[in-house]
Amino acid sequence: MATCGEVLVKLLEAYGVEQVFGIPGVHTVELYRGLAGSRINHVTPRHEQGAGFMADGYARTSGKPGVCFIITGPGMTNITTAMGQAYADSIPMLVISSVQSRSQLGGGRGKLHELPNQGALVAGVAAFSHTLMSAAELPGVLARAFALFQAGRPRPVHIEIPLDVLVENADALLASLPVSIARPGASPAAIEQMSQRLAHAKRPLILAGGGAIEAAPALQKLAERLCAPVALTINAKGMLPSDHPLLIGSTQSLVATRALVAEADVVLAIGTELAETDYDVTFAGGFEIPGALLRIDIDPDQTVRNYPPTLALVADASLAAQALLSSLAQVPSRETGWGTERVSRLKARLETEWDAPTRAQTHFLQAVFDVLPDAVCVGDSTQPVYTGNLTFNPGQPRRWFNSSTGYGTLGYALPAAIGAWLGRRAEGSGGGPVLCLIGDGGLQFTLAELASAVEARTPIIVLLWNNQGYGEIKKYMLNRAIEPVGVDIYTPDFIGVAKALGCTAQAVDGEAQLRAALASAADRKGPSVIEIDELRWQQSLGL
Repeated sequence: MATCGEVLVKLLEAYGVEQVFGIPGVHTVELYRGLAGSRINHVTPRHEQGAGFMADGYARTSGKPGVCFIITGPGMTNITTAMGQAYADSIPMLVISSVQSRSQLGGGRGKLHELPNQGALVAGVAAFSHTLMSAAELPGVLARAFALFQAGRPRPVHIEIPLDVLVENADALLASLPVSIARPGASPAAIEQMSQRLAHAKRPLILAGGGAIEAAPALQKLAERLCAPVALTINAKGMLPSDHPLLIGSTQSLVATRALVAEADVVLAIGTELAETDYDVTFAGGFEIPGALLRIDIDPDQTVRNYPPTLALVADASLAAQALLSSLAQVPSRETGWGTERVSRLKARLETEWDAPTRAQTHFLQAVFDVLPDAVCVGDSTQPVYTGNLTFNPGQPRRWFNSSTGYGTLGYALPAAIGAWLGRRAEGSGGGPVLCLIGDGGLQFTLAELASAVEARTPIIVLLWNNQGYGEIKKYMLNRAIEPVGVDIYTPDFIGVAKALGCTAQAVDGEAQLRAALASAADRKGPSVIEIDELRWQQSLGL
């Protein structure tokens, strides 16, 4: 007899799932009955929040949903922060949990791991939550989840399976087949209207977000045809080559870039929320789009949020960009005066405005990527990440992402980097270099996941930026004339802790040591920790 838990694993395999993150517990062991004999790899984090962050990082580099097996009760409360980060950034994540037997749901009898209503708990961080009331429902609810991942705005999905349903006979479901859903194409009428606007624009500009990553080739050609400057959100970095003359970067929070956006007579926003953390990380307001706004998004609701459009189109970003490009094929290529010359002037101005800490952190990032040019950098909420969001532009998509925007959690980068390395291996790049860029405060949130990295044999490189506490929050308090409280935290001997957990670890002083440490770490089979003291780094540069 095949149980519901065993059939679940077979169906996940059929949907192409190759990786699961979870911590086995007394209420989830039935999910593991079929796992050992499957092709699915399992990684055990040290906390369910780590499982969620690993799934998030895996999804971002592989393009496939990250899948978690999570125990009822504390497992679900632990993973909700990770689900919140994935929800904010539209990351596909499938969380499969156990729950009390059907006759005991919501009973309040003090059962082990009991919650009154898990579905209600995760309602704000999931596209939907479904309780499987019989094994027969399994193929249908999985089809709903993967339809969302394949053809909608991807966000976490939660499926909970009662303990008695997990062991239910599911032989009849063994022949179930996965469902494949095509993404929605672009309305010809809407494309024609948008094409006319863009063709007659004198100063067009493109704002692209993480929802448009797959549209990168078509979007680059579209920008070149229109000679339109391109501004990217943090999650869209790499959609244009870093040296492209039309690339503004991700500097929309700066006055000079906002002025350029305000000059545009037609703005094409594709796959972006146009949200605060995309364009207003200073929380000061002031990002305006006075020109005609054309919005393309997979989510109908999103096309009218934050900034009302002149025209809107609900469609897959890649299909829409290709359709626009085809529609504009007969339009003569525009002269370079508006686009490339304006972008060049903007970049030159910004170069003169960076302060000393920004220059020091940019120099740090340049040294890192000189040594490891093909690396993926998974960032936390820490100062070099904030700087990189402004000054660093990777050459390809899915190479730079972090938790400093959107939901904005701490402790994300370490477990997400583990998942990202596994995701790179899954998408065929061989699991190339993956960096975790994290501060000393953030690392203490998920420090134990270093042991997970050792156990999973993921050779991530942890770049620990140590400023002895919550440096950015301390600066924020001082700027607001608030006496700092709670920010000068105790920082342990990270090198000793990392070695005790099985990592190779060292502190570096200056660029030469950093480059040598990175080169050595890239050749290892296991994780490495490289600690950089912020003050000593600045002093080494004469700042």
